Amino acid sequence: MNAEIICVGTELLLGEILNSNAQFLAQQLASLGIPHYYQTVVGDNPTRIKKVVAIACDRARLLIFTGGLGPTPDDLTTETLADFFQVPLAERPEIIADLEQKYAHRGGFSPSNRKQALLPVGADILPNPIGSAPGMIWQPRTGLIIMTFPGVPAEMKQMWHDTAVPFLRSQGWGKEIIYSRVLRFWGIPESVLAEKVAAQIARPHPTVAPYAGNGEVRLRITVRASNEAEAQQLIRPVEAEIRQIVGLDCYGADDDSLAGCVATLLQQRQHTVAVAESCTGGGLGELLTRIPGSSHYFRGGVIAYANAIKVEVLGVNAEDLEREGAVSATVAAQMAVGVKTRLGSDWGVSITGIAGPGGATLTKPVGLVYIGVALPDGGVITREFRLSAQRGREWVRHLSAMNALDVLRRQLLSQA
Repeated sequence: MNAEIICVGTELLLGEILNSNAQFLAQQLASLGIPHYYQTVVGDNPTRIKKVVAIACDRARLLIFTGGLGPTPDDLTTETLADFFQVPLAERPEIIADLEQKYAHRGGFSPSNRKQALLPVGADILPNPIGSAPGMIWQPRTGLIIMTFPGVPAEMKQMWHDTAVPFLRSQGWGKEIIYSRVLRFWGIPESVLAEKVAAQIARPHPTVAPYAGNGEVRLRITVRASNEAEAQQLIRPVEAEIRQIVGLDCYGADDDSLAGCVATLLQQRQHTVAVAESCTGGGLGELLTRIPGSSHYFRGGVIAYANAIKVEVLGVNAEDLEREGAVSATVAAQMAVGVKTRLGSDWGVSITGIAGPGGATLTKPVGLVYIGVALPDGGVITREFRLSAQRGREWVRHLSAMNALDVLRRQLLSQA
């Protein structure tokens, strides 16, 4: 009892519209325990739509279409499906009545809108309470269900919840759920993590799959179960094993963020933090203040781009700055201590680096970054990072700010 999602629209192929409908439907199918192994995007072309339908009918029992239900000539989904299954279209008076009511305040609907009232003989109407284009629920052959939705996300979502889900449940679909928990990691490469948890990845149930993006690595633990409580019970021991293996490299799960994790640790200890930033230009402070209630732990920050500001505001030693350069462990340490002292915080965090594309030397390439953390007990630590310059300036800046959060997180945990 698997499904396939088919999104119709040339605008999707051209990249003019983000295909959020497929993501929503995929999530909804998982919540109903309905597996789906394929998604297809096809343009507004009847020949190609028919080819997609022919393939999908051989590998899925539930075909979910979005797009192509409007009144214009390029809206071809309904008539193409009818033609494929060789079933005539018939105008539905109840749809005409609905259109007349919806367009009454606009002076009536145009003749082209009558096209939206045409459905294959034998299809049931899938009502659209907020838009003009209805969908359909159709069983053109034994063992196959077709559902069509407009491409407008708000309309599609309401129609899905109001009508599609109750129908599917009435037909015996959705008796289980596919439930996932995502563990989040920072500071460990995907390949290294995969090697560490190879035994867990090899298990057939629950499944464990790694994936990476934007500097972060995640492990998705997925299980099929009759309800959420049962799913969580099955996932819990696997998660515990993984956390024990990887230690501090795992910072959270699901919707957790590094900044949120740091915020929680600071508030638990009733500590405050201040930041001194050079190459990130305030990015670290923005991440910290993105969390609601950040005024309880964030004292403020200094964006010390110019060397004079490092000296005059943060108290960096001018001779050290001249001898070792702004991008150095020594300067990072002094920046962290300086901002902690001047803003009266428990912790001070600094970032100094070369974000590029210019500013590099033979010994200090683009992507070289130093992070300093001034500790509550008066100590200070620094970390060096050599980030890839190939992905550009914003990549270096983003990873620098995130790495600073991670260094602070690990220090907060080690000080507990």
